[in-house]
Amino acid sequence: MRLFTHNFPLMFLTGLFLLGFSFCEKSGTAAPELIYDTVPKATPLSPLILEGSGLAASRKNAGIVWVQEDSGQPAALIALGTDGVTRKRIPLKGAENRDWEDMAYAAGELFIGDIGDNSLVHSKYFIYHFPEPLLSTDTISNWERIEFMYPDGSHDAEAFLVDPASRAIYIITKRDQPARLYKIGYPYGSGTITAEWVGSLGYSGVVSAALSPDGKEILVKTYFSIQRYSRNGNEELSAALSRPPQNIPYKVEPQGEAIGYAADQSGFYTVSEKGFAAAVMLYFYPKKK
Repeated sequence: MRLFTHNFPLMFLTGLFLLGFSFCEKSGTAAPELIYDTVPKATPLSPLILEGSGLAASRKNAGIVWVQEDSGQPAALIALGTDGVTRKRIPLKGAENRDWEDMAYAAGELFIGDIGDNSLVHSKYFIYHFPEPLLSTDTISNWERIEFMYPDGSHDAEAFLVDPASRAIYIITKRDQPARLYKIGYPYGSGTITAEWVGSLGYSGVVSAALSPDGKEILVKTYFSIQRYSRNGNEELSAALSRPPQNIPYKVEPQGEAIGYAADQSGFYTVSEKGFAAAVMLYFYPKKK
C-alpha cells in the first residue's frame, strides 16, 4: 500500500501509531525469553525497491529472497539477494498487479495476494500461485489465479498465510476493528469462491504475516509491532491465531509491510516500502542460539 499517495492524512498515520503503541502495551503477552536478536542485521537494497510489500525466502535459489511490489508497479517477481542486490525481475505474463500486498511460500509454490482495497470498492479479490521458479527463469506463464469474495462485503487486506499441509489460505484484514480472519479451503475450485469468516485477532493494522517452514510458528506484522504465535501440531491456523501472542522486538521501519522466515528458519526478514526514507533496508533478525 502506498500510504502517502492514496489520500491517507497525517491523522490516519498518527492513529496507526497510537494503535500499534496501545497494542504493544495491552495485548501481546510479555516475552518469557528473547527468541530473536533485538538488533537486526541491516543490508541496504541496491537498486532500491520502492514498493516492497511481501517477501518469501527462496527454497530453490540459495541466498535469494523473493519480493513483490504493490499497486502501480509491474506484475513481477523480484529476486533479491540477501546481500541487498537485486538479481532480476521476472514478469508474470498476462497477470495484473491491481494491489499486490503479500506473499507466501507453501508446498513448492509461491502465492501472491492481490488483496488490497484502500477505498473498499472491489467485490472480488485474487491470489496468484505458481511453482517457485529457478533464477534462470525469464518469464512466469504457468500461474493460476484464485478468485474470491468475502461473505460480508469489501475488505482491505495486506496479509495472508497458506497452510502447506492442507493448502488452506487464511486472509487477515487490515482496517477492521479488530482484524478479521477469512479462510479459503482446498481444493480452490473455479469461479468466484466465497471465503469463510473463521475468527478475529485482538488488534488491527496487520500488514503482513508469515508461517515458519516447520509450520510451528506464525509471525503477524503491523507497522509498529510483530506478534508471534505458537502452533500445536497441524491444528487449524485460525486456532493458533486465537490464542494470545507474544510481542517480539522490532525495529520500526519507515513503512514496513513485509515479513518472511529464512528458508532454514534461522531467523526472519523484514523489508519496507521507501515512503519518505532515503534508503530501504533488508533487515534480518537471527534466532538466538
